[in-house]
Amino acid sequence: MDNRISEIRRQIRALRVSMLEAEAIMREQLNRDEDCAFVAGDLPKMRLVMSRLVEERGVLGDREPIIVHASVAPRRRTTAPVSIRPGRPALVASEARA
Repeated sequence: MDNRISEIRRQIRALRVSMLEAEAIMREQLNRDEDCAFVAGDLPKMRLVMSRLVEERGVLGDREPIIVHASVAPRRRTTAPVSIRPGRPALVASEARA
């Protein structure tokens, strides 16, 4: 029983890291205006596998959180866009008129 729980926990950790990497790859592809359909199609499959592993883990009685230290940097919080109101153009003294 403990061996199966350890194996499930190891699979969940690896799957979480893979999902983070896939999301990062997809973001990069979107930023370059490339097609990300292949990676985007894999994410729901990974989530399905994850939900089944979590369900099996719960049936076996494991309720402890699984901590993952991934090499992928977490997403930064987006800040609200700052709007700068255009001001009046600066008045420039005209040259002396003849």
